[in-house]
Amino acid sequence: MKKRSFWLTFAFCAILGLAFPKINAAADNTYQQLRILVDMIELISKNYADEVEYKKLIRGAARGMVDELDEFSQYMDEDVYERVKSETEGEFGGIGIRLDVKDGWPTVITPMPGTPAYKAGIYPGDKIIKIEGQSTKDMIVDDVVKRLRGKPGTKVKLTIAREPQNKDEDWIQKDLEVARDTIKPEVVKYKMLEDSLAYIRIADFSGHMLEDFSSALKNAVSQKAQGLIIDLRYNPGGLLMGSVDLAKMFLGGEKLIVYTKGKKDSNYQEFRADKTAEYENLPIVVLINRYSASASEIFAGAMQDNKRAVIIGENSFGKASVQQIMPLSDGSALRLTIAHYYTPGGKMIHRDPKTGKGGIKPDLEVKIPKEDEIKIFEGMEEIYYPDKKEDSVKDKKKVKDECLQRALEILKARDAFAGLRAGK
Repeated sequence: MKKRSFWLTFAFCAILGLAFPKINAAADNTYQQLRILVDMIELISKNYADEVEYKKLIRGAARGMVDELDEFSQYMDEDVYERVKSETEGEFGGIGIRLDVKDGWPTVITPMPGTPAYKAGIYPGDKIIKIEGQSTKDMIVDDVVKRLRGKPGTKVKLTIAREPQNKDEDWIQKDLEVARDTIKPEVVKYKMLEDSLAYIRIADFSGHMLEDFSSALKNAVSQKAQGLIIDLRYNPGGLLMGSVDLAKMFLGGEKLIVYTKGKKDSNYQEFRADKTAEYENLPIVVLINRYSASASEIFAGAMQDNKRAVIIGENSFGKASVQQIMPLSDGSALRLTIAHYYTPGGKMIHRDPKTGKGGIKPDLEVKIPKEDEIKIFEGMEEIYYPDKKEDSVKDKKKVKDECLQRALEILKARDAFAGLRAGK
């Protein structure tokens, strides 16, 4: 039966090749490329000086294939895959940073105020180049996070690299030893500003973000808020539906929020607003910078293309791809990019590594020098801990947050929003 099955399969492939010569040619080309891989394994096994573990060779080849795709597709061994499956939200022992990959290095998007990372002077944009003396080059984010987490009270040694003020100078390296602590993420913070304007900062789109944001906005409205600033600077993103549901609070008329598109037709999907929105007419400014990524870019793009808000700051990070985790037969898994996110106007948010194009371009660009940016970030601690005494906040000269100031100016000029009412 096996022999008969083989010949039937062979005959079917032969007929298919004759009927579809292009498919046959593609199959031949693929076989030739795979033959190179098989030849390499044979050569290594026969000629390499030491004994070879074939499992490591195959997994190394798998990682190499994925590395050729993008920074967010990943091959995960069994340990990493199990941890990804079992990972839960809530409290954990760590140092309190949100990470992403940039240029092959784990890069700090934001340290959470009050956490060990924040107190140690780790800033947005810092690259973690070593953990316990081991290089993190091309290390997947899940593996980095695993190494940073641990029992509260234990310490982890890091080497960070920081971009210099002068681009002609070398990156500044610094060794740190940071004590882990129990991390309780505070995702949403708000306060009332001058002229009845509300300010809400969203650290990321995880957990109970939408509930906390809704509660903060209702509180602001009860205090007669006449305008809203949503600060998404240093926001690495998170859950897609968090950004979609947030947009639904401000967009009605079943407007398009975002859509996905990939190689397969099944990867096309639209996300739209409801017929009505609770805050359709509230004037809004959204703040973004080069660390705003993923879900924060989806929200900003939806608000911008639907002319629902003014976007202020810097061009965003440019990370908006759809990944699917595909289990493999040996217990490992492949996390593969299967589609990209597009704004309602049809612009792909994900950055093209070849051209550098991507991300959300603000309506009003405000660039802040690196030195001032660090001081502004340090000043955000007062939003999280408003009851702290002045001398308990980092002892550095404060600078004006130009991005926030421009937002206040625009919101005060109510006429600027005449053409931004939802439904027009």
